[in-house]
Amino acid sequence: MRIPELTRRTWVLGSLAVSLVFVLVIVAAVPATRDGALGLWCDLTGRGCPDRPVPPEEDDPEVPDWRVEMAPVEAATWGHYVALGDSYSSGDGAGDYLPGTARSGGCWRSANAYPQRLTNAYDFAGELGFVACSSQKGTAMLEEIGSTGSQLDQVTPHTSLITLGIGGNDLGFTPVLRTCMVRLPLVEADACTGQEEDIEKRMERFESTFDDLLAELRDRAPDARVVVLGYPRLFAEKPEGMYYTLTVGDQKWLNSTIKRFNLRLENAVNRADAEIYDEGQVGSVEFVDLYTVFRGHEVDADEPWLNGVLLRDLSDGIRVDRSTFHPNAAGQAAFSDRVAQRVTSGPGRPLFVTRETVENVTPDVLAAEVE
Repeated sequence: MRIPELTRRTWVLGSLAVSLVFVLVIVAAVPATRDGALGLWCDLTGRGCPDRPVPPEEDDPEVPDWRVEMAPVEAATWGHYVALGDSYSSGDGAGDYLPGTARSGGCWRSANAYPQRLTNAYDFAGELGFVACSSQKGTAMLEEIGSTGSQLDQVTPHTSLITLGIGGNDLGFTPVLRTCMVRLPLVEADACTGQEEDIEKRMERFESTFDDLLAELRDRAPDARVVVLGYPRLFAEKPEGMYYTLTVGDQKWLNSTIKRFNLRLENAVNRADAEIYDEGQVGSVEFVDLYTVFRGHEVDADEPWLNGVLLRDLSDGIRVDRSTFHPNAAGQAAFSDRVAQRVTSGPGRPLFVTRETVENVTPDVLAAEVE
């Protein structure tokens, strides 16, 4: 069910004001756990408080609630699992690519990617819709609705789990990195940090896109757990020296840019989930913090969990391959572990699914949605 536009927009604007006031507090105080983020969000806004019981829809105790409460794993696995997003979710860079996806302009979906690993870890009643695709943008996901290859069109009413990793391409992170690296470092000292103003503008524009994406997913699968993944830090917290043409300052700036973007994603997720819970709706929107998932295994470590600089086609000048700074198989395994922790633990508050939906779901119903 779509939240009425006026209600949603009003709440977003109000919450944004609160977020701006407390953003520094959030950066410093929010632990890496969802419970910590929920608790702080509750303290700051008074919304989405997990210790505040949601009243039943009906006052008459003889009339059963139209919702049914489920344990976290059950709430994630009663239906289909649809994996959406960009190259970090498709597994570009992790090898062992699925047939037909490893080609120029392809989606580069890997058997080592976290969606495939999650499917092996849990017993989903439905099927995996693994449609994440390299180079995907959030804006394009909305524009492609109704067309061949649309990711959002794979989401059905009987989807119980959605994972979404999106936004890096909307920020233009690949060309940002290319500009940072393909330069003469002593001549263009600000080639990297000089892009900050443009990136901030792109972050602001993406906020509306991201809100619309969450609303679209809620429309299509109101009972689903929507699990949003942040992005990982690429470099050590305290870099010890140059990495190719990237100075220590460049590396710290790139790390901080990812952290700021993750914060925007997490705040949007918290707003959405607080509204779901406070209004007694079903489903959830949850955030998985991946910022430190590569700790000790960053790009310049002895055993990195992501690809370093990959160059190609040197005959026509230096070109940075698309898989540069993308998780390898070990990195995707680390992603999978973090997401599995969220699937198993839940969002730190009760999860509800529409009673009629789960009582009427059958293998035939699920099969009909993926034919």
